[in-house]
Amino acid sequence: MNEFEAGRPLILRGGTVLPMEGREVLTSTDVLVTGDRITAVGPGLEAPEGAAEIDATGGIVMPGMIDTHRHMWQTAMRGYGADWTLTQYFVWYYLEYGKLFRPEDVHAGNTLAAIEALDAGVTTVVDWSHGLRTPDHADAAADALQGVPGRYVLAYGNIQQPPAEWTTAPEFRDFVRRRITGDDLLGFQIAFDVLGDPSFPEQPAFEVARDLGVSVTTHAGVWGATSDDGIRLMYEHGFMSPGAIYVHAASLSADSYHRIAATGGSISVSTESEQSAGQGYPPTWAVRSHGIPVSLSMDTSVWWSGDLFSAMRTTLGADRSREHLEAHAKGETVTHAALRADQVVDWATRGGAQAIGRDDLGTIAPGQKADLVLIKNDASPVSFPLLNPFGHVAFQAQRGDVHTVLVNGRVVKHEHRLVGIDLAVARAQVDRTIDYLKGEMGQEAWDKGMNPDIPTGEVLDNPYTYTDYRSDKTHRL
Repeated sequence: MNEFEAGRPLILRGGTVLPMEGREVLTSTDVLVTGDRITAVGPGLEAPEGAAEIDATGGIVMPGMIDTHRHMWQTAMRGYGADWTLTQYFVWYYLEYGKLFRPEDVHAGNTLAAIEALDAGVTTVVDWSHGLRTPDHADAAADALQGVPGRYVLAYGNIQQPPAEWTTAPEFRDFVRRRITGDDLLGFQIAFDVLGDPSFPEQPAFEVARDLGVSVTTHAGVWGATSDDGIRLMYEHGFMSPGAIYVHAASLSADSYHRIAATGGSISVSTESEQSAGQGYPPTWAVRSHGIPVSLSMDTSVWWSGDLFSAMRTTLGADRSREHLEAHAKGETVTHAALRADQVVDWATRGGAQAIGRDDLGTIAPGQKADLVLIKNDASPVSFPLLNPFGHVAFQAQRGDVHTVLVNGRVVKHEHRLVGIDLAVARAQVDRTIDYLKGEMGQEAWDKGMNPDIPTGEVLDNPYTYTDYRSDKTHRL
């Protein structure tokens, strides 16, 4: 009998459980899963007959993490843009080579990204899929997501056409009718940006979203691309709905934050991206005072790591460094950090669930969906002592410490190994995509795209170089 066959109850024994209800920590606690739900949480639970058991002692049991903004189709290009700025990203994908991607290349990227997410304990991903130039591309994206046993939200987008064109096309409605059928593991959003044109050409796309009853996710507050004007236009036309997700929101004014807060939207912070690409300073330091719900995301593996441990760590670092910098500028000292470890763990779990409108995800309690992560690594010296569980998740744990992952009650990773997933197939798909792109671009363009020119820097004159310390005379002084 398969140890984790479908329908067999499962109990995680004796772990440190983070229910994600405030700062509560439950020690030596069991979590019982029956079907796709958590059915009991507590110490010394009686397991149903025939239940599979996983020893969670010495480990942390937490809800599956939720990434609310990932361009999954770009994952086949892992690390290619490590030295890019946002400008180079826009040129490569929007203007030059993004249109080269075939449906099979979108499928390859989505498949690899989905597997990568599960490996890191990210059980739900919003696929900000803005490479869907044709219905075939969209079908390939959906096929890939439904071929990997995780939970996904397909955020349909197309950077090669204005949103008013592709959202109103008959083939878009046909795709929604065919593929968005109420599958609990495949949600749906519409993804496009509002560029600030006073004529508000994006209005038809918002009307389509409203007619379909789905949320819009948009890159807002991206320096040089989207601004307060876009937020204002959305607000004035009545399209700032409670389900809207504002990605980055890193270069907005207080007025825009007020509008987001007043209309019930949330912000998806991609700290590694904002720090490196240039959308603006990661905005948690600003949005905290507005009471805006926050979730975390990693953006794209063409640059960064595909896990939320990095997102939690860098978000804490960026927020705290800003707090110290502003205090020091006033001659003051920060004695108590405003952003705490438990808050970023909340953003990576319950915050993501709230952003996508899933109140059955993001917490551990009877009746909740069984999307769970066990962080445990007995072979690692970093696994002990376990003193501050929230701090351990945010600052100590890594992808390699993810021992077991459940999605919808199904074990998809156990004892640090993926279950029922063929990496060789994914690798072969990605290899074909890379070979194709290199062939289409040519080696010279491929190399140039990966290695942008290095700006010429200047070294400041040093006023202390009036003597040569290496000379005999200097040595005698």
